Amino acid sequence: MPRRPLPSILSNRVPLARGRDFARTAADGASDVFHPLFVIGRGLRRLVGAGRQRWSATPRDRRGPALCMIAMGLASLALVPYGPLLALISLMAAAAWAGRERRPADDGPSESEAGRLRALYEALVPYLSFEGDPSPLYVHEGDWTAAFSEYEFDDDGRLSRLLMKYPVYFTDAEAPSRARIEQVLLAKSGRGREYHFAWDQEANQLLLTVLPALPTDIAAQRFVTAPGETVLGFTDAGAVQRTVPVAGATAETDPRDVPPVVWRTGPRSTESHLLALGRPGSGTTTLLRSVALQALAHGDVLVIDGSGSGEYAFLLGRPGVLGVECGLSGTLATLEWAARETERRLIAANRARQAGLAVPDDIRQPLWIIIDRPATLTHLAAAEGREDPQRLLQVPLRHGRAASVTVAVAEQFEGAELLSDPVRAHTRARVVLGPTSPEDVRAVLGATPETTPADQVPPGRGYARLGSGPVLRLQVPATPDPFDDATSEYHRQAVLALLPERSAQLGSVPAAADPSADPDFGFEYRTGTAPETV
Repeated sequence: MPRRPLPSILSNRVPLARGRDFARTAADGASDVFHPLFVIGRGLRRLVGAGRQRWSATPRDRRGPALCMIAMGLASLALVPYGPLLALISLMAAAAWAGRERRPADDGPSESEAGRLRALYEALVPYLSFEGDPSPLYVHEGDWTAAFSEYEFDDDGRLSRLLMKYPVYFTDAEAPSRARIEQVLLAKSGRGREYHFAWDQEANQLLLTVLPALPTDIAAQRFVTAPGETVLGFTDAGAVQRTVPVAGATAETDPRDVPPVVWRTGPRSTESHLLALGRPGSGTTTLLRSVALQALAHGDVLVIDGSGSGEYAFLLGRPGVLGVECGLSGTLATLEWAARETERRLIAANRARQAGLAVPDDIRQPLWIIIDRPATLTHLAAAEGREDPQRLLQVPLRHGRAASVTVAVAEQFEGAELLSDPVRAHTRARVVLGPTSPEDVRAVLGATPETTPADQVPPGRGYARLGSGPVLRLQVPATPDPFDDATSEYHRQAVLALLPERSAQLGSVPAAADPSADPDFGFEYRTGTAPETV
């Protein structure tokens, strides 16, 4: 028996589809219309939840005063004209802000960033994998997310921070093993930047961070230091527990606080003498000029310029500058006098202590011996068959701490092998300037820095270590020769402002001075002037 067709009202589905579309459109329109109410309602719910948490965290003895304050605030609003209306508007605005839709946080790296992390992970596999490991952390085509727990990228898409794990059997106590890992991270993270490596040997983790560039716009100036303190340069924030105010690159720049590398000298210092090494143009002479200008504020200075370039000529005739020598004969006479002066100070101080008296002021007056390029003078002395000038430094180096005598030596890497043993043994404050390898830094400072030296650095950039302390990054303040034509006017005036007023006549003796001649030394010493050869 054939079936009868259904009525058209039941068989035609077009009206039903139209009804669903109409209902969906109405719902979308209603959601758009009532969306502000939904946001405000969600915000009120969040505000109520935050209020409950705050009330639960409030101690019971403080709930009564809190209720009184709330009641007083509500009463004040009720009395103020349009107060309830303003309170309602403020509440709705706060609820709308609290109920806004927040964008979900970025859960992972982008495709390019993930590719960088994958490449870095694969590069570490040969150094952090072991054949007999049953569950290796580093394996080819492995999961890099298990090894890299934290990571950050800069605006250029380069890695700026990385916290990585390494196996427990990795020899992190050995410097060569750590150096290999650091070189791999340096190559894969991008050259041209300096990285800091913090090895947590207890947790088997390594934190890599990119260090910001040290300020190079700090000129020579009067630093806020105590007597016996010398600012060698400036380092990273947090590396030292001190800051000093400094002026900027121009007179209009506001002063700022920067962390300094302070070298302490004197009888209570354990690093009484300084040795700075670097390549040509690295800034070792700039460092000695900065030290000399700071030393003139509290003591007397003897300068020996082994290079003979005349970069210390601006110190001639200044009060406190006992002499500036660049020739071999003058250097030998000056250093012989310095050795005798050190012995005289030791004898005078010993006699004063035995007699129960205070040490005389002329003994406590600091004496600085600044020597630039002594290897050149050693070579000249050997060629002429004369005495090595460095041999005369033995007494100031060994006994200078008790006699308030400080020696600062600067030499280039090419002439470092000509430095005498006393210079190497008694200079516990060390500075390395210019582009160097980690091996050179370790050979000079006795420890490897926790950062990777950059290939190209500005003049005066390097590392410093005071005694057995940590290795610190260093940027020497700009202290050029004011007589150099290439010096800017700002830096020239900054250096000249630190110098005492020049004497009326170079080499003249002030009227109040009492010169004394000593024929044993072969020169006449005059107070306030350089030793003069007879």
